[in-house]
Formats: sequence, structure tokens, C-alpha cells
Amino acid sequence: MGFQVNTRKAGEVVVIEAAGRLTLTDGHTKLRDEIHVSAGYGTKRFILNLSRVEAIDSYGIGELARCHSVARQAGGALKLGGVNQKVLEVLKISHLNTIFEIYPDETEALRAFAAGR
Repeated sequence: MGFQVNTRKAGEVVVIEAAGRLTLTDGHTKLRDEIHVSAGYGTKRFILNLSRVEAIDSYGIGELARCHSVARQAGGALKLGGVNQKVLEVLKISHLNTIFEIYPDETEALRAFAAGR
């Protein structure tokens, strides 16, 4: 499977569900494009649901960092939800786990936004 994104609104939060392989050959800039477009319309809160991401490489790590940067430059925040163990290990190795707020699932990430965190 290549890389796919599905975007929807949950109140004032844009939820981006990612599926497949977030790699150089499959990832492209789909995530960043989604955040750029939504931020352009004034959205400041994003959740990236990674529960269906099968693999991530150095390109994918860079893409996540760029997504984080785009959200921050728009005055917003990007939280990760549903990060599976394989992706979490890559985030730890790359130290991105210290940059992102990571939640066990999308619901917990939404609660964090609702609580003002």
C-alpha cells in the first residue's frame, strides 16, 4: 500500500488519518500539504492519527518535523495519536518523541486540546 491521508474536522481540530508507508517512495508531501491548506484557512489545531502507518523512514521523520513546523508557524499545534510501536521506536531514535505530544489514540489527543493542553 502506498501512502494515503483522510482529513476531517472534529470541532475546531483537523484530524488527519494517515495510512500506509510514510517513506521517500510513498509519502510525497501529502501530510504537509494538508496542514498548509488547513492552516491557510485559519485552522490552528491538528491531530495526526498514525495508527495505520505501516512504516516510516528518514524521509517520513523529516516530513513529520516539517508538519510540526508548519503548524507552529501558523500559531497552532500538532499532536500525534495512535502511534503504533514500530513508528514510536523510530520517533524515539530520532528524538522526535521529545518534540511531539504523543497520545495513545485520537480520542486522548482531542481531550488534550479540549483541556487546553
